[in-house]
Amino acid sequence: MFDWTIYLNAGLAMLAFALCGWLLSFVKKDVSIVDTMWSLMILLAGCIFYLSTSDDNPRRTLVLVLLAIWAVRLTAHITWVHYGKEEDYRYQQIRANNQPHFEYKSIYIVFGLQAFLGWLVALPILAAINSGTSLGWLDYAGLALWAFGMFFEAVGDWQMMKFKSDPSSKGKVFDRGLWRYSRHPNYFGECCIWWGFFLLALAAGGWWSILSPLIMTFLLLKVSGVAMLEKDIGERRPAYVQYTKQTNAFIPWFPRKDS
Repeated sequence: MFDWTIYLNAGLAMLAFALCGWLLSFVKKDVSIVDTMWSLMILLAGCIFYLSTSDDNPRRTLVLVLLAIWAVRLTAHITWVHYGKEEDYRYQQIRANNQPHFEYKSIYIVFGLQAFLGWLVALPILAAINSGTSLGWLDYAGLALWAFGMFFEAVGDWQMMKFKSDPSSKGKVFDRGLWRYSRHPNYFGECCIWWGFFLLALAAGGWWSILSPLIMTFLLLKVSGVAMLEKDIGERRPAYVQYTKQTNAFIPWFPRKDS
């Protein structure tokens, strides 16, 4: 058994990092910067887990490297996409619904909540890093699922970014590449990545960390992912309605024929 104080210390560090982001949001008048911090919060936890243990185990290093690749790529992508733009419209809605004094309320509505969720999501990283068992077939299955998910997330993000950078695409619906098979291939990839991390944790005996991919799947499908993005997109882009009839929302599959 490992020392759960490591997990508590990581949570406190994540909370402190979130507090810094909250203070910065006062200057920028933009709380959507929390999206760029999300993956870095979890990477911070992973680094604390790694530095708090000393087992010379290949899984320990493998998991931290995979986590760093995921976190740095996601933060870089979100930063690039939102650089120079106003606060994300999702957070504008949250701001409007929590007046007056949202700037103060956001410390727990936005930043504190993100830190707490990130703390829970980091459970498989804790289990995988704090293990002395050797690598087995479950580790390789987890690595394969992680790589599969990273492909969908990274390529999906790149394809959409390239589409949006073309002025002629304004108002149009992107239904090419991976987006031909799923309306949210990047979210599907994110989901696979965290189930991959869970398999790595399961190989180390961390079955209890299943809470993490379950939370991530729920968030991506029902809260901040698919459900929120598609809440009123049909009103803003009527062509999207037809897209929903032909293309799966999450799990990739061949487009349905127009009935």
